[in-house]
Amino acid sequence: MNAVRKQYLIIIYCFVTYSKGKTPRRPGPKKAANIDKDPVGVYCRIRPLGGEDEECCVEMISSSTIQLHAPDGLKANRNGEYKETQYSFKKVFGINTSQIELFEDIAKPLVEDLIHCKNGLLFTYGVTGSGKTFTMTGSPGEGGLLPRSLDMLFNSIGPFQAKRFVFKPDDKNGLEIQSQVDALLERQKRDSQQSVPKTPSSRQKADPEFADMISSEEACKSESVDDDCCYSVFVSYIEIYNNYIYDLLEEAPYDPIRPKWLGGGTPARSNEFVPPQSKILREDQNHNMYVAGCTEVEVKSTEEAFEVFWKGQKKRRIANTQLNRESSRSHSVFTVKLAQAPLDADGDHILQDKNQVNVSQLCLVDLAGSERTSRTRAEGSRLREAGNINQSLMTLRTCIEVLRENQMCGTNKMVPYRDSKVTHLFKNYFDGEGKVRMIVCVNPKADDYEETMLVMRFAEMTQEVEVARPVDRPICGLAAGRRYRNQAFKDELSQSLPALPGSELVDPADDQTLPRLIEVLERRHRVRQMMAEQFNKTATSLKSMLQQFDSQHNAKDTFLHEQQSKLNEKDKLILNQRSEIERLEKKSKTLEYKIDILQKTTDMYEQDKRSLQQELETREQRLQRELSERRRMEQRMQGVVTDTRLKWEKECTAPPVHPRHRRSQSAGGEKWVDHKPASNLDLDTVLQPIIPNAIKVSTPNEKALSKCHKYVLRHQELASDGELETKLIKGNVFKTRGGGQAVQFTDIETLKQECPTGPRYRIYPNTLTSST
Repeated sequence: MNAVRKQYLIIIYCFVTYSKGKTPRRPGPKKAANIDKDPVGVYCRIRPLGGEDEECCVEMISSSTIQLHAPDGLKANRNGEYKETQYSFKKVFGINTSQIELFEDIAKPLVEDLIHCKNGLLFTYGVTGSGKTFTMTGSPGEGGLLPRSLDMLFNSIGPFQAKRFVFKPDDKNGLEIQSQVDALLERQKRDSQQSVPKTPSSRQKADPEFADMISSEEACKSESVDDDCCYSVFVSYIEIYNNYIYDLLEEAPYDPIRPKWLGGGTPARSNEFVPPQSKILREDQNHNMYVAGCTEVEVKSTEEAFEVFWKGQKKRRIANTQLNRESSRSHSVFTVKLAQAPLDADGDHILQDKNQVNVSQLCLVDLAGSERTSRTRAEGSRLREAGNINQSLMTLRTCIEVLRENQMCGTNKMVPYRDSKVTHLFKNYFDGEGKVRMIVCVNPKADDYEETMLVMRFAEMTQEVEVARPVDRPICGLAAGRRYRNQAFKDELSQSLPALPGSELVDPADDQTLPRLIEVLERRHRVRQMMAEQFNKTATSLKSMLQQFDSQHNAKDTFLHEQQSKLNEKDKLILNQRSEIERLEKKSKTLEYKIDILQKTTDMYEQDKRSLQQELETREQRLQRELSERRRMEQRMQGVVTDTRLKWEKECTAPPVHPRHRRSQSAGGEKWVDHKPASNLDLDTVLQPIIPNAIKVSTPNEKALSKCHKYVLRHQELASDGELETKLIKGNVFKTRGGGQAVQFTDIETLKQECPTGPRYRIYPNTLTSST
């Protein structure tokens, strides 16, 4: 019954898989509008002191902060006091930190990202003798980050690795997928030439220095490996020495024809060892930098990867200096490239589609230590090596500074990646996407205080540089669990069919082997026929079930379509209501805005009204004062006029002693004295009194009176309503007994100017009224 159930499931799977047709391609990654970025993760590791009598200048304050103390022989400022400086990192590892703890926090997430098609860069940085190589490589029994990363990778993908030569480098920083036949031919060619070492059967066959680096208790693996993919690992190992790139895995050639000339002009023997040639950097079609012609070795186990690494490690340039007995004189870059491609729909072979191949890589870099030549006392080639090391590290600092300035200040300065091979090779990681981690190794001895302080400043600045966060690239279009279903199908098929007996004929007279083989084949044929019949029945029943499901599905689709149409109508109604609500809200906002404007205008008018009322009250008070002042002035002027009139009347009432003959008034030849004081104001009215044959004077003048018969005085004063009125005081001129002249007043004519817009008058403007 279980076998029938398994076959039934296998048939359903095959039917569903082949009904889908051609496998769709995985869509390419889309560039997001806002790319998420993460800062460079900078960690600090403090190594123990070399001796108990050495002075320490580094103190671990917390899990993320260290403090530098100036040594006794160095004054930190002009006052001679010691200056203590603190530096913060993502995490600080003390002298008791084990290699496994360091790996768990720093390298393990990078290996997880590598398995999930994400790039990563991990490099160690510090002064010579600070423990960089120990951190990266380790020692027997204390494996570093590199061997532990390889061990975790192979522990995770071990059961899902593709056969050798299925993936093949294309010499352009990419990988191709070969067919099963081509891969088989490549493996046969390898076995015949014996050029590639076979995988050791156990870890003890590896180099003894790396045999027991990682114990079985410390081994770890990733639990999130896609079991429907095939994986293959390629490793490469280069060093950058004196700003030249050398391949540490390249086989050293021999040149039997061209002899090598040694120093002093002595020709070398034939078959002399020729040093490797330097490599150049190139840019692939994805704008990633790679070392052209670099050897990429496909490895299938941790042991084989160790052997390849140790093969290159033996060629790395080291030297004995004053600061370190085995000082690295070059920057080493060990690259782990992981290729993965999905299985086909059957779950048996790799899908032959280059677009479905994902390649990710993890670079593990051990930078050479910065040092001062005055301390190392380097000479000759050692001096040149130190200069190139310091120059490359200085270029790295400059690139980080420019990147930080561009990101924080918004500038667009050119980053000088090309000034050094190290920075040029790492350009992809800072300008592209991935994770960058730096481990700052610190030797706490006082002699390294100044170099350590410079390293700390550079490390703190590096933390402010951000790198684009890697995006997930899932493989789409294929059903999950293909590998296990294919294996289950093979297991079931092997259990259902009888095993074939041995068919080797040793004796020509053997008449049992062939009949037994024929019998087994006939049984297998009958089983296959039964399986085919059962398959047909199952397929027929499955077809009917699928047709029934299809009809039910169509009915449900019709129902869903009706419901969807109703929902669409409701959505339209809701949209209309929302649009109406939005319109009313906009109208309400507009009315509120207008009300606000009107309220502000009303407030302005009220304020103006209050200010005008205050001004009006002030003017009324001023007018009242002016009216009272005018009344007092009028009273004074009336008193003066009265006194003047009485005086003139008194003088004019005296009878003349010898009255003379007067000309008749009918003769029309009277002459007038027009006395107009200088203080009088012109009213500028239309109607003005006109006096012909008048002598105009501004002060009393007896000479003018002797020549005239009539006299008129223009007197101005304020009326009771506050208006200005002019009085014409007229009189006759007589000769007095003493020979002088006297005036007898006979008439007073009043001229008054009134406002034509007043409430009592409706006359034209600028009119003049008179009363006698």
